[in-house]
Amino acid sequence: MAHGPGALMLKCVVVGDGAVGKTCLLMSYANDAFPEEYVPTVFDHYAVSVTVGGKQYLLGLYDTAGQEDYDRLRPLSYPMTDVFLICFSVVNPASFQNVKEEWVPELKEYAPNVPFLLIGTQIDLRDDPKTLARLNDMKEKPVCVEQGQKLAKEIGACCYVECSALTQKGLKTVFDEAIIAILTPKKHAVKKRIGSRCINCCLIT
Repeated sequence: MAHGPGALMLKCVVVGDGAVGKTCLLMSYANDAFPEEYVPTVFDHYAVSVTVGGKQYLLGLYDTAGQEDYDRLRPLSYPMTDVFLICFSVVNPASFQNVKEEWVPELKEYAPNVPFLLIGTQIDLRDDPKTLARLNDMKEKPVCVEQGQKLAKEIGACCYVECSALTQKGLKTVFDEAIIAILTPKKHAVKKRIGSRCINCCLIT
């Protein structure tokens, strides 16, 4: 995507459990289309030109592998990061649990002063019969909006945003809010990073 010479470069790193849709999230946003064929384990670094508030920014998107095998390598991509997106799948309760148990502690260890957003992915599967049947067999159910909002507040996230890489619902909001979090850090105190402006939850009706 073309960008002006005066565009400011911003670095956005996406983290979260494996198989929650991080790579599809980035590819769908960067290419403005859901990847129909091969989806790599980790998406190559990509830069997207974004205009917010009349100003142009070059948003660098960095994917990471969520598997434990990459625990030692993953933090190497963290230096100079402007904002993190902690992702979980709304139809994978375990990935939701790991936000607090795994991902927040990791970011606090390696990048304690960098703002982060909580992102609920795969909302298109909330009403999918096969997905609901699978969850029901495990005596589980999809993570609801209220749970996401509550967790975002507990962990000090700038905001909670839900999206679908497949339908692209809420996708632009994710990255708009990421840029806002970078540009208005003083509004996000460590203990009070969540405000009414930031609760952008895109639901499937």
